[in-house]
Amino acid sequence: MENEKLQSLKDSIISGNVPQLVLSTISLAIDMRSSDIHIEPQKNHVNIRFRIDGVLSPIVEYPINMHPAVISRIKIMSELKIDEQRVPQDGRTHVTTKDNRSMDLRVSTLPTVNGEKVVMRIQDKSKKIPDLGELGIEETNLKYFEEALTAPNGIILTTGPTGSGKTTTLYSALSRLNKPEVNILTIEDPVEIQMEGLNQSQVHPDINYTFAGGLRCALRQDPNIIMVGEIRDKETADIAMEASLTGHLVLSTIHTNSAIETITRIINMGIPDYLIPATVELIIAQRLVRRLCDCKKPVEPSPEHKIRVDKVLANMPETIKTAHKELFEKIQFFGPVGCEKCGGIGYLGRVGLYEMLKMHDNIRRLILEGKTSIDIEIEALKLGMLTLEYDGIFKALKGVTSVEEIYRVARKS
Repeated sequence: MENEKLQSLKDSIISGNVPQLVLSTISLAIDMRSSDIHIEPQKNHVNIRFRIDGVLSPIVEYPINMHPAVISRIKIMSELKIDEQRVPQDGRTHVTTKDNRSMDLRVSTLPTVNGEKVVMRIQDKSKKIPDLGELGIEETNLKYFEEALTAPNGIILTTGPTGSGKTTTLYSALSRLNKPEVNILTIEDPVEIQMEGLNQSQVHPDINYTFAGGLRCALRQDPNIIMVGEIRDKETADIAMEASLTGHLVLSTIHTNSAIETITRIINMGIPDYLIPATVELIIAQRLVRRLCDCKKPVEPSPEHKIRVDKVLANMPETIKTAHKELFEKIQFFGPVGCEKCGGIGYLGRVGLYEMLKMHDNIRRLILEGKTSIDIEIEALKLGMLTLEYDGIFKALKGVTSVEEIYRVARKS
């Protein structure tokens, strides 16, 4: 099917059929499980690339003289100004595939020296939200997460770069909490997944409806649980803390590199040290790595990666080694091969790496004493916290992913 659609795309380029080119591109991207379509003008041609499982892959090229017509077609579909080519534009459109899958496309245009570049983000509205147990969360981490979700109040934060699965994690948690006896409100930008039973609201900063404003209004709606798309500033953080202290469970995202650094980020926003131990229940840092296809084979890591892995295993706290001792009975890693099922890539789908900082009493005490993030991390590791790197190595030892994938997304601990 993919080959047929790729051939259809190539035929539309040869015949100069622009509407067919755009539709074939979207259809092929959906079939190939792509999250984003990149249409990039170069000096003499235009590249079409798909982001599949987090990695960009070149698909086809078409002549530069077709590009203005392609851009106009996409702009008409997403209700953008055709005659405006000097400034970036954002829009959205909706498509339904032949097999009745409902897709939203978020369209972004950007003027470049060679013409307008377009990125289309594909949002599969029919996609099932995975249960927490299906996300690849390690057993101890899953216990921490489930305990935090049963708390009557508090803040659960997820952190990670764009496209690291934070929204999916939050929705997976909300699907667990979504019961007739609770009122769940979400304040999002935009509402990416519509879920039955939730009261979902989309912010509009251009009319001054912001996260902070939405959160303040949400507190007047008699909520039990509130999900805020992102804590970006002190005002939103203040209201989230206040909501937690007044008996609400708050879930949100924040941009930092690790769970420990989130504490520093909140303090730098101007939140008093003493409020963090009183409100924050759990901080989750996460990344997505590609999952090895069944065609994987046993491999030796590269010399550079072997040095890093050996160092990590040597420095790993005994508490963590003891809890996962079965993984160290035979040290064996796996690598990609490539087959028809995975399209010759060797990877199929993605799985999360998770670092979870539970607010133990010792961690609370260190925050109140104003200790550094290094001191807090040392204590958290003693208490059994898995870093992103540790979780990645465990998944590599289980044959879920490769060592190369871990170090593509997770920095050295």
